[in-house]
Amino acid sequence: MADEKSPRPAVEETIIIGSGPAGWTAGLYTARANLNPLLITGNDYGGQVSITYEVENYPGFPEALSGPELVEKMKEQAEKFGLTTEYDHVSEIVTDQHPFIVRTANGKEYTAKSLILCTGARPRFLQVPGEKKLMGKGVSYCATCDGFFFRGKDLVVVGGGDSAVEEGLFLTKFATKVRIIHRRDELRASKILRDRAFANDKVEFVWNTVVTSINEGDGGSVAGITTENIITGQVEELKTDGVFVYVGHLPNNDLYHGKLHLDEDGHLITDKRMRTNVAGIFAAGEIQDKVFKQVTTSAGQGCAAAMQAEKFLAELESEGYHGAGVDAREFPDYGSFIPQMAERELVPA
Repeated sequence: MADEKSPRPAVEETIIIGSGPAGWTAGLYTARANLNPLLITGNDYGGQVSITYEVENYPGFPEALSGPELVEKMKEQAEKFGLTTEYDHVSEIVTDQHPFIVRTANGKEYTAKSLILCTGARPRFLQVPGEKKLMGKGVSYCATCDGFFFRGKDLVVVGGGDSAVEEGLFLTKFATKVRIIHRRDELRASKILRDRAFANDKVEFVWNTVVTSINEGDGGSVAGITTENIITGQVEELKTDGVFVYVGHLPNNDLYHGKLHLDEDGHLITDKRMRTNVAGIFAAGEIQDKVFKQVTTSAGQGCAAAMQAEKFLAELESEGYHGAGVDAREFPDYGSFIPQMAERELVPA
């Protein structure tokens, strides 16, 4: 936590925005590199892992721990090596001059030689009664994270795209039955996934239907759902032990429009070294990863971004740069990585 008795430097070496696994890992690595990093948490403290009931697939923790517990362990480790944590929300970044400017909701303004953006993504919610109350008690947004805990159970998946079908198929490894509920009469998923789902005896489909509530049982966990057929208007109560929601993810990209390159889905575009299209600005975790979306991959990306930030700062120092205001595009080596960008459509910022 920020220490009022130890003022921050006039120009930060690096500021990390976001407090999920990518952010804490970037904080750990930049702190161990003696960069005196500052991490600004944002409003979604801990990121998506903080709403995960139990994490069993993070290396080094054979005993399951909750998402919030893992976040606190990451924070503690990073702060041990010198990370400063600021509980605030970034409201604006200025990327067309250097040092970069970071402004927060609490009225603070920082300047920094480098930025590591770890603002993540958030699942789209169904916005129905019971959903938020039962989150972590039978409502999940990650089959890979939570599927193991539903061994021998009856499950529901909501959605009809690739993620819904792919995760539904994954859940058949554990569940006795998986019902995929979709508001349309056909899946939006790719043909290969559709074929696999239709061929799987454990998968059933409920078409033209929406979930209108998620219902709590006597034990305080999910006991069933209420559905409505959007064609006939028929309302039905279905018993289930768990509800997995896949109606899309939203990258937390409000800060970046008009400033950094985004892909067609709104994720930051980076190269393999976590570099954005502005030299000195790096990104890690689900703000740029739309494929893997796991705690371990986010942590690895945070590590990579931190190492690249350290390299960038060392190059600045070797060039005799001391923090004077310049156009970020004049940095050494700017643009050399553009041909190596991830194979995603470049959408003008």
